[in-house]
Amino acid sequence: MFSLLSFGGQAFCNGQNFVPRPSRLKFMKKQIHAYYSGQVQGVGFRFTAEDVARDLGVGGWVKNLRNGRVELVAEAEEDILKDFLKRINQYFSHYIQDVEIDWQSATGEFKDFGINF
Repeated sequence: MFSLLSFGGQAFCNGQNFVPRPSRLKFMKKQIHAYYSGQVQGVGFRFTAEDVARDLGVGGWVKNLRNGRVELVAEAEEDILKDFLKRINQYFSHYIQDVEIDWQSATGEFKDFGINF
């Protein structure tokens, strides 16, 4: 007798029983496009973002804008991006006045993370 187990809407057969397969959606890469405002230039924001991104395996770039904001584009799995944003906020919570974040599908164009000038 076969028993069907559903996990994330997917299942596969292992011998005589169906075994749950984790949903791939949780592991899909995403991209964020963020703009930080406040006192975010001249405080090591870009270099810290680069260090954190490299530590977590996040691809993308960060750069200062002429209007005083910092622009950041990053790609990784959603959970990793959330951790990345959390760490950035922890480091710079006293400097960040506002952040605009747009979540998108990943493009796959980034292999590493760097500072754009």
